[in-house]
Amino acid sequence: MDSTTTARAAFDDLVARTDPLTDAELDAFWATLQPTTVDFMIGEWKGGEFQTGHRANGFMNRLNWFGKTFVSPSDAKPLVCLDADGNRFSNTEAMNGEASLWAEEFRGEVVATMVYDGKPVHDHFKKVDENTVIGIMNGKGALDTSSGTPRFLYFYLQRV
Repeated sequence: MDSTTTARAAFDDLVARTDPLTDAELDAFWATLQPTTVDFMIGEWKGGEFQTGHRANGFMNRLNWFGKTFVSPSDAKPLVCLDADGNRFSNTEAMNGEASLWAEEFRGEVVATMVYDGKPVHDHFKKVDENTVIGIMNGKGALDTSSGTPRFLYFYLQRV
């Protein structure tokens, strides 16, 4: 089994889980994945989140979040949501604007990172396969410090 097949199987197992995932499990999975590039991220993505007990779990559902759209490195729509009729729109209110894509170092690797325009938040991405990435939301506005230890929010995107 090649590394992409193994990564996809592990991803499918994590998504199928009904019990909360631990940060350690997701960190271990992250460490096995290949970094993404800015060019790789261009396109439309449907999103989901991993349930870890992070204080922000459920926030995206309340927004009726569909996913993210990366038109170009300087034109990223991080909160593509659905209106009451199921139409997609870029929700610029929830995070004070849109975003851009950059190559940033995170955990010793350079990965594609989405930087929000209006919040001190960076979403780092690594590749599961050609159509799936996992993301770690990082930054002052994203860390859950309620337990005393800062925790990231983990999510995933699948290419539309």
